[in-house]
Amino acid sequence: MAQPVTQSAEESRHAVPEPDALQKAEAAMQALAASDPAPALVILSRQLGLSGFEANVLLLCAAMELDTRTSELCAQAQDQPTRPYPTFALALALFDDPAWEALSPDQPLRYWRLIEINQPAGQPLTTSALRADERIVNYLKGLNALDDRLASFMSAADAAPGVTLPPSQQALVEDIVRHWRRTAPETPLPVAQLLGPDPASKQLVAARASSALGRQVYRLAAEALPAAQSDLDLLARLWQRERILLPLALYLDSQEIEGGAPETVAALHRFLGHAGGVIFLGARESWANLPRASFAVDVAKPTTAEQLAAWEAALGPTNPAAGSLAAQFSLNVTTIAQIAQSQQGAPEGGDGLPALWAACTAVTRPRLDALAQRLQPKATWDDLVVPDEQESLLRQIAQQVAQRHTVYEQWGFAEKMNRGLGISALFAGDSGTGKTMAAEVLANELQISLYRIDLSAVVSKYIGETEKNLRRLFDAAEDGGALLFFDEADALFGKRSEVKDSHDRYANIEINYLLQRMEAYRGLAILATNMKSALDQAFMRRLRFIVNFPFPGPVERKRIWQQVFPGHVPLDPLDYDRLARFTITGGNIHSIALNAAFMAAQAGAPVSMGLVLAAARTEFRKLDKPVSEADFTE
Repeated sequence: MAQPVTQSAEESRHAVPEPDALQKAEAAMQALAASDPAPALVILSRQLGLSGFEANVLLLCAAMELDTRTSELCAQAQDQPTRPYPTFALALALFDDPAWEALSPDQPLRYWRLIEINQPAGQPLTTSALRADERIVNYLKGLNALDDRLASFMSAADAAPGVTLPPSQQALVEDIVRHWRRTAPETPLPVAQLLGPDPASKQLVAARASSALGRQVYRLAAEALPAAQSDLDLLARLWQRERILLPLALYLDSQEIEGGAPETVAALHRFLGHAGGVIFLGARESWANLPRASFAVDVAKPTTAEQLAAWEAALGPTNPAAGSLAAQFSLNVTTIAQIAQSQQGAPEGGDGLPALWAACTAVTRPRLDALAQRLQPKATWDDLVVPDEQESLLRQIAQQVAQRHTVYEQWGFAEKMNRGLGISALFAGDSGTGKTMAAEVLANELQISLYRIDLSAVVSKYIGETEKNLRRLFDAAEDGGALLFFDEADALFGKRSEVKDSHDRYANIEINYLLQRMEAYRGLAILATNMKSALDQAFMRRLRFIVNFPFPGPVERKRIWQQVFPGHVPLDPLDYDRLARFTITGGNIHSIALNAAFMAAQAGAPVSMGLVLAAARTEFRKLDKPVSEADFTE
């Protein structure tokens, strides 16, 4: 009697499944496809438009990552031990309804980068090794996370769920969502251009609008877009795939590239032309001629009243610090919440205003530090020697800055005025007459940062560049309401009202832009000039205060001499009346006193009249003033 034929374990392992086994597997797959929820492969096929054959090709490639036996089966099925991998030739022979068009770069498998093809030179496409994309394999496993290649370019934007959006910005969110929901299903969604100087407010509006649509927004800096066209197209293709696989929205931040390199602008246009879905474009001003339809939304910071409400919500409605902070600083609600949170562990006592004020100043300072020279204000009213009329004007300026919230907000002047809410002043006088010291005194009195801007460095010979420089400066200064001290105003302000050529016309545009920003600026802006006569009267009428700093007379010079030396300087008796006869400015007196102090320190002796006269002789020669030795002999 013949013995039954038994199959060895090795033979069993290499056996090809019987046809009925394949039919049972296919029936099981069809049953799963009809289930709810469907398997990941079925969902992926529906979302990306895969045919049955293409889905089978993808599953064959993914099987290499899911079952270690697949490579041996591939080699056996192709009767090629050197091909332990899937190929198009294998798929065409193995699956029903084979379709040659599946090999096309325009078809889903290759268009969506679902598979990777390793095609050495000279090898046919059909016999080249196929590999499933790692992101897709993870998706089929149930791991649906952002593609690593995109994660290196973009990051999730924080929707700040614990922060209440101010009414003005919440209305914008609702308008954006309503606009998109009105878009016909077959029409691509237009790009929402979010315009304004505050990136944080725009990103928060984008995050809340995305959340209302059930999406997570990711931020991509436009300057990070690849320069190479192939890399840029791949990035756009991967984004397109991700927004289908995940509920995503994109915030494309172009705040830093406006007016930038042409290749960067071209990259942004090309990316928008290839990318779809929910896209926000964050910009300072509206972009024209975008490759997709768009609509513009102006996103401003919260109003002063809304900022006050945010401070009261964070600090408590009875905390008097809220009003002072809202009046001085212009912050978005996220920053207000973060500052208030950071001070919760601070020692109790009072309203906490000094610590909160310092925290606000620290937050608002970095942007402006990169654009202007910060001065540490040390001078006080006691250090300033000017006539009574000038001191009265300076005190009026300080009082108006301190009372802005009361007059503009509480008394309603802000509702009746479109411009002119800023407090601007012109300081006119010779060098050394006290203009910079007066600015220090005001900054010290108001406890605000002081920045000196050399207008001769801001003004550009290139048309339009001066306005861009000024815009960046004022945008950065708005947050902290700093005192902006524009030195060398003569570089921009001259008698230019008569237009003789294009440069005269643009010079007037630059001046008008500066005055417009000064009028709208929440802080205090001061122009300083040594030549008031060179300024056009039409421009000066737009300034709220004009303070003339006269050349100090004998009385003022004596007072300056009497207080120029610090209290710790060892002094011999000085003849202040004689020193006051030198016709020099306060700035020259300070230079003389400093030089005399250094000479005294070197000699190991007190500052004497002889040393002061010697230092004065040096100062006169520096100024090319006539020197009579009798005047400088003790």
